[in-house]
Amino acid sequence: MIGLFFWVLIMIYHNDLALIFSSSQAVLQAVNKLSLLLAFTILLNSVQPVLSGVAVGSGWQSYVAYINLGCYYVIGVPLGFVMGWVFNQGVMGIWAGMIFGGTAVQTLILIIITARCDWEKEAEKASMHVRKWGAEVN
Repeated sequence: MIGLFFWVLIMIYHNDLALIFSSSQAVLQAVNKLSLLLAFTILLNSVQPVLSGVAVGSGWQSYVAYINLGCYYVIGVPLGFVMGWVFNQGVMGIWAGMIFGGTAVQTLILIIITARCDWEKEAEKASMHVRKWGAEVN
């Protein structure tokens, strides 16, 4: 909800966002140009860490590591490079490539994995571990 709130806030006030920091017309224009990416960065980065935490807490650390490496270094960085330098988009292209190629793809994969998980089975495994560890302590 917090990420969605700030996403909406930035989308509404994207023209005035930089006025907090500067009155320079060049800065205002640059921030206005990049504010859409900032809004989506905030939205995705409010969901992705939660999904990563769920996956790590469920014992899927290696999956999360491979997903992270694949999304950022196989998709995000090359896409950012292509968008930034090949298509001459500069900072906006690099940032967009990393956000939409890295963070968005990682978030989508983690949503699919989390949604397809049998949570009843996971809860039973957790209960079994608690009973086992509780017996070892006593």
